Amino acid sequence: MISNRAQNLQPSATLKVTGRAKELKRQGKSIVSLSAGEPDFKTPKHICDAAIKAIEDGFHGYTMNPGTPELREAICAKLKRDNNLDYDPSQIICSNGAKQSVGFSLLALVNPGDEVIIPAPYWVSYPEMTRLAEGESVTVRTSFENNFKLTPQQLEDAITEKTKALILCSPSNPTGAHYTANELEELAEVLRKHPQVYVISDEIYEYIVFEGDHVSILNVAPDLKDRVLLINGFSKGFAMTGWRLGYLAASNEIVSAVSKIQSQETSAPSSISQKAGEAAYKGSLDEVETMREQFKKRRDYLVDKLNSFDGVSCFTPGGAFYVFPDISHYIGSQKPDGSDIESSTDLCLYLLDEFGLALVPGDAFGEPNGVRLSYAASMDDLEEAMKRFEKGLKSLN
Repeated sequence: MISNRAQNLQPSATLKVTGRAKELKRQGKSIVSLSAGEPDFKTPKHICDAAIKAIEDGFHGYTMNPGTPELREAICAKLKRDNNLDYDPSQIICSNGAKQSVGFSLLALVNPGDEVIIPAPYWVSYPEMTRLAEGESVTVRTSFENNFKLTPQQLEDAITEKTKALILCSPSNPTGAHYTANELEELAEVLRKHPQVYVISDEIYEYIVFEGDHVSILNVAPDLKDRVLLINGFSKGFAMTGWRLGYLAASNEIVSAVSKIQSQETSAPSSISQKAGEAAYKGSLDEVETMREQFKKRRDYLVDKLNSFDGVSCFTPGGAFYVFPDISHYIGSQKPDGSDIESSTDLCLYLLDEFGLALVPGDAFGEPNGVRLSYAASMDDLEEAMKRFEKGLKSLN
């Protein structure tokens, strides 16, 4: 019999939609997919060259469980250079992707019944990871009017004596919302009153910020350092999704706990990927900037186009490569066959099956009035997607 733990978990909605779109494509249907959060650029050459050299040099074995000293030193140098944060290599543990760092952090922090505050819209894995750690998700629904950002009052109202952690993702998946220094300072003021609450700060989209610089909560609240678990990685900024490399920066106590879990579950990430990560942080960021500029052009195109559609509203996100328009106008509308669109999931399935457009429903992210569009796609695909989206919406009554 399958365990209750496995039965209670939900599969990733983004992977589910992506899989269905790929299956329809295999069947010969024309599909434009804006469902996957994966840069459509190639990994920069100097990073690939470092990996090839590692292979040719015979760097094929297991590394230290927390990652090579060289990579952890490079991460510390990057955190100082880019974020003005001071960490020792002993406070870094490298993982098979930032996703693993989030999951293992929850396993290290959460006891059965502990509460984890998760602002919605949220990345689909946060509640399921919390469930796997036997914690209780406390979902706080943010508002479109506030660009889907958690307010200090909402945070204060959500904290109880059982609260163990807040998961904060900035820039955000799925909305692209990016917290300002003032907004983070206001949240920090609340957290200072509740010393039992840790912050899992997911900053994987750090290099994809369009106006101003990325701000970490640690930049405005260094006094919270012992309570902040900073999560980052290489997949989004360097187009390294398949390399599976992320990391956690935290206190020695937390890193030690996560290290024990990792030693039993996976051990260190690939030795080859670690050499690639070293090169990423030590090399030029010119290609990262080029990708960021392209993402900004795509964002601006999508926001303008979506806001031109009847019944659709979309704010301009500050980072990542997603837009999250409000499509509540179409909930309750009718398809040509007379059946109803009762949810964002219904809308997305209709668009996929009838118009060959793959989007991810807001239901998956805890926000039923939205849909997520990834613009990690070519302009040609984005333009075709907008034609199909508009045609699909106009077909509804």
